[in-house]
Amino acid sequence: MDGKTTLTGLLGWPVEHSLSPALHNAAFAALGLNWAYLPLPTPPEHLPDVLRGLARCGFRGLNVTIPHKQAVLPLLDALSPTAAALGAVNTISIQTAEDGTPCLRGDNTDVEGFLHPLRAQSHTPRSAVVVGAGGAARAVIYGLLQLGTRKIYLLNRNPAHALQLAQSLQPLAEDGAGIIPLPFGSSTLIEACQTAELLVNTTPLGMWPHTQGCIWPEVTPIPARLTVYDLVYNPYQTRLLQIAEQSGARAIGGLEMLIHQAAAAFQIWTGQPAPIETMLQACPPSWRNPSC
Repeated sequence: MDGKTTLTGLLGWPVEHSLSPALHNAAFAALGLNWAYLPLPTPPEHLPDVLRGLARCGFRGLNVTIPHKQAVLPLLDALSPTAAALGAVNTISIQTAEDGTPCLRGDNTDVEGFLHPLRAQSHTPRSAVVVGAGGAARAVIYGLLQLGTRKIYLLNRNPAHALQLAQSLQPLAEDGAGIIPLPFGSSTLIEACQTAELLVNTTPLGMWPHTQGCIWPEVTPIPARLTVYDLVYNPYQTRLLQIAEQSGARAIGGLEMLIHQAAAAFQIWTGQPAPIETMLQACPPSWRNPSC
C-alpha cells in the first residue's frame, strides 16, 4: 500500500469475522491492481460521519453489512433498480462529480450472487420454497421473481414476518406469480416441497458451530427432483445438503453466493471481471468446493 493505492472497504458493526478483505485483496493482487480492501468497524451512530469522511478521503468503493444495509439508504446520492426495489444496499461505488464532490451510488449484489449458480445450471424453477423471512430471504425472493418463478412458498416461524415480506414483494411479481406465506413446520415444509422445484434455506440453521441444525426432518428423504440451496457457507456441506445428496437431490452450497456477490461488487468498482478461482482459494480450505 502506498500513496497511490485505491481504497475500498467494509462498513459494518462488527466486521472482524468477515472474509471479504481476504477475498478482495487476493483478487486485487491477482490482477496486479494497486488497490486495498480494509475492514471498517462502524457503530451505527457514527455511520453518516464515517461514510462522508471515507468518500472525501478518496475511497472508491465500499461493501455494507449488518446493521447498515437499510440505514445507509438516505445517505446515498443514487440507487440501482435492484437496491431501490429491495430497500437494502450491500455495495457502494464512489465517483467524483463535475463539481469535485463525491457521488455515492448504492447497489445490491446479493441477488446476483444468489442467482449465479442457478443460471450456471440453467435452472429456472417454476415453483420454490424459501425458509426464513429476513434480509437474505428478501434478496432470494426478488431474484426468483426476476428469474420467472411463478409460485413461491415463504415459510417462517413467525407467520407475521412472512406475511409482511410477502406483501412487500408481491407488487414486484408478474401477473399470475404469487408469494404464499406459511408458518414454518416440518409437515408444512414437506407438503410445500411436494410440488416445488427449489428449496432455499435463508436461515442460519446449520451454521458452524451448530452444524447439526437443519430445517429438514432427518427421518424424511428430500424429493430427488428438488434442487436444495443452503445459503449457509460454513461448513460448505451443511446437514441439509448432506440429506439432499443422500436423497439424490441436487445441492448448492452458500459459498457460491458469497463468492459471486463479492465478484459482482469487484466488477462494479474496477470494471474488470473478478478472478473467481483466486477468490475461492482465499477461503479457508474447509469451505471450498470446486463447483464455484
